[in-house]
Amino acid sequence: MSTINDVARAAGVSVATVSRALRGLDRVSPQTRARVVQAATELHYVASPTASSLASGRTKVVAVVVPFLARWFFATVISGIEKALRRHDHHVLLIDLEGESFGTRLHLSHSMLWKRVDGVIVLATALDEQEQALIERLGLPVVTIGHRIRDWSCVRIDDKEAMRIAVRHVLDLGHTDVAYVGGVPDASADLQTPQDRARAFADTLAERGLGCPPEWVIESDWTAVGAARDIMAVLNGPSRPTAVVAASDEMALGVMAAARRSGLAVPQDLSVIGVDDHVLSEALGLTTVRQDVLCQGHRAGEALMRQLVDEAAATVDEVMPVQLVVRESTAPPPKTRGGTRVTNT
Repeated sequence: MSTINDVARAAGVSVATVSRALRGLDRVSPQTRARVVQAATELHYVASPTASSLASGRTKVVAVVVPFLARWFFATVISGIEKALRRHDHHVLLIDLEGESFGTRLHLSHSMLWKRVDGVIVLATALDEQEQALIERLGLPVVTIGHRIRDWSCVRIDDKEAMRIAVRHVLDLGHTDVAYVGGVPDASADLQTPQDRARAFADTLAERGLGCPPEWVIESDWTAVGAARDIMAVLNGPSRPTAVVAASDEMALGVMAAARRSGLAVPQDLSVIGVDDHVLSEALGLTTVRQDVLCQGHRAGEALMRQLVDEAAATVDEVMPVQLVVRESTAPPPKTRGGTRVTNT
């Protein structure tokens, strides 16, 4: 197998000139570049990606920082990022910050990033001041997905508006007894999306002069299994809601499973709505507020590549649209008897 030294000898130039010529850098005349390319072609020389990275200071790798990895939403966003980056001959380095329990995470450290990546995409994680300062100190271009940090570029949806659309849908159907699944402890400051959606749920009810009993606001780990477990006490209580708004489709699917186990029909006894448009939502008839998850990853990847090519690239804050998708899981509330809603006995 030919080496860069072989190419240099054949072209009559230095190894450094071969490296610059093959990487398209300046300070190489067109005639010399052509001679180097011809020699490399004749010798079937292929440059080592590792050597090129060391020479250029670029790794062609982008760090994608995620709070969870084994979730549909994050996996889909990462797929969109990877598809965008590979078009520019860049790839993803996953940095999973998930801790031992929901609401806890690892700290982004110097060793995770230094000399390993050309840029960073932060997915739905509210970095603290030290982590933000680390990225700034390393001089890495950065794009966030989910919510803005500093003046960094961001691709996101309006999480509060998505939740308002979901709540208004069940209220417009006539529901007034509405529960919520997806609350998180106030201490979980790094979980911005759950907090935004929970606040929007309460605010939208208040706009209609309604409230939600505290026991109907269910904290969850944002999985289908967790939501099915956590909502069971509410569904089997002395009185139950006629509708459940879940902060994600995964939790909404868990609520539908819990309703079935409790002998409740969806939507005849209980309406259920989520947010996301999970890959299974259409098949299972879940009403949801759709966001284009794959596209968010793609847009973030393209935004970061623009920064890598041009340090003066304009900062973007792209708010992508959401859309109510009505399926079979929502309907008007059950009929009342004598002016009183039917409750469990």
